[in-house]
Amino acid sequence: MRSLIGGLVCCMSFLTLEVQATYRLYGGYHPRQHHADSPNVPPQTFQRSIQQQQPFQSVQQGQQHIGNVQQPAQFSQNQRTIDLGETHCKSRPLDLVFIIDSSRSVRPQEFEKVKIFLADMVDTLEVGADATRVAVVNYASTVKIEFLLKTYFDKPGLKAALARIESLAAGTMTGLAIKTAMEETFTEESGARLTNKNIAKVAIIVTDGRPQDTVEVVAATARAAGIEIYAVGVDRADMKSLRLMASLPLDEHVFYVETYGVIEKLTSKFRETLCGVDACALGHDCDHICVNNNNSYTCKCREGYTLNADKKTCSQDANEMSGNELSEDACMYDLSRKVTQFGRSR
Repeated sequence: MRSLIGGLVCCMSFLTLEVQATYRLYGGYHPRQHHADSPNVPPQTFQRSIQQQQPFQSVQQGQQHIGNVQQPAQFSQNQRTIDLGETHCKSRPLDLVFIIDSSRSVRPQEFEKVKIFLADMVDTLEVGADATRVAVVNYASTVKIEFLLKTYFDKPGLKAALARIESLAAGTMTGLAIKTAMEETFTEESGARLTNKNIAKVAIIVTDGRPQDTVEVVAATARAAGIEIYAVGVDRADMKSLRLMASLPLDEHVFYVETYGVIEKLTSKFRETLCGVDACALGHDCDHICVNNNNSYTCKCREGYTLNADKKTCSQDANEMSGNELSEDACMYDLSRKVTQFGRSR
């Protein structure tokens, strides 16, 4: 009798393991992953990259063309800000350095507008040691590093530091400011991540005047070092200098606002520009699990399955299949043998 009960326990144990395995395979959720059986993820054609996304359409619509020269986007007082509530935008990690002009031409109340713009920008970012790190370089005739990328990893501390920044007055040494940012803030010692970490290095320059030094060579050196440069011109800003500083394509990296009073309208534009696309949410055709990878995605299989050569579909591991079959056969054989023995013993 004990042998028969033991056989029944064996089979019940096997069935329990099968149910648990099925639960593991089809249940649970991993952060930053999308399961293919989720009803909210429509299948689409598999794409290794979402580079064809055009996050600057509104910039292109706002451009003016003079002859064959494409002018940067201009933002006026009555222009509506962009609502990104319905987009698949998520903050991606950056090493971000603001380079701000506080020369004599920037009046005190205008400089306060710049600080509000920076604080609004911080609000759109995910700030942290493993997320976006922010530094500020303040310049006029001299250059002052207000704080480094390694200084603040929380929004309250970062925004409080922004509020304490004071203007320097005097001249406009933009080239020197770019050089200082490149050599003293975008370094590992100052908190910048290593190149192999795949963290974008971004500089946003805000100025309203003409540089009193050369910017072309130093900006080219910074870009060659992997720093993506955005140039924001205000009011009397020299557009030629902005184009010499900015990364390509210029229509995506050069911005112009009429006054400091409307500079906050750039916040939503930069949020759209600097965000990472949630590629899985846009649609995928992974058999099991979609994993975001910056602006693209990769497919992953559940436990006990292997990703096929097409990098989309999954096949159950042969060893696990044969192991399950052998275990079940062995269990049923053992139960049958014990039932026979029990009948004979009676």
